[in-house]
Amino acid sequence: MTAFKRLYFDIEVSPNVGFFWSPGHKVSIDHNAIIHERAIICICWKWEGEKKVHSLEWDKGNDKKMIQQFMKIINEADEVIGHNGDNYDIKWLRTRCLIHRIPAFPKYQTLDTLKLSRKYFRFNSNKLDYISKITGGDGKTKTEYSWWKQIVLFNDQTAMNKMVKYCKKDVLELERVHQVFKPYTEAKIHVGVVEGGSKIDCPECGSDNTHSRGYSISAAGVKKNRCQCQDCGKWYSVATTTYNTEWKERNRKDKV
Repeated sequence: MTAFKRLYFDIEVSPNVGFFWSPGHKVSIDHNAIIHERAIICICWKWEGEKKVHSLEWDKGNDKKMIQQFMKIINEADEVIGHNGDNYDIKWLRTRCLIHRIPAFPKYQTLDTLKLSRKYFRFNSNKLDYISKITGGDGKTKTEYSWWKQIVLFNDQTAMNKMVKYCKKDVLELERVHQVFKPYTEAKIHVGVVEGGSKIDCPECGSDNTHSRGYSISAAGVKKNRCQCQDCGKWYSVATTTYNTEWKERNRKDKV
């Protein structure tokens, strides 16, 4: 049996440092004006079920060693979770890996809480800060523009410490929001099967403490059992033919 490993993570990115004549909303700045390329300042993450939030920092503007370390961690995950992670965090990691020629998988099993929010709910805002607060959380920690300036231009450790603390809080709120979403959304990966169980086990947490609660009929006419996990509260459905087969097999094993 393999224990399912779910990773929550967030990154903070520096701005480009450029050479230009005048600012403005409609000013077009060519890429040749970039003096120092933007990079990842810090990466924070935690494993589901663990209390500690870990962090890595760049080395005075150089993010290569930090990314090398983190890629070993992310490669261990069965599922990687971020808020806007598919379009932002994962693409950022892959881009920096390419620039530094650090090996990276072309595809990770990801779950994006921003996509879940847009697909299943109708919040006034899909930002993590809003969703956190409206669901009973504290929201994100406030940041200051000066932090980025102090870190990028002066390698200020005090500002870096504040940035890491901010990023860690984002990871905690990300996990909390995902846990709130769980009972109301579909699982992308069937944890029960991954951990060596059956298709009638909970797809979210892998528990076999589940009950069948009536039926539904798909558009194609397939009858499905509505099931609910008694441990995490997850609702899910299983084709009735599969459910009956797996249930008989479970009972047979219990009697042996």
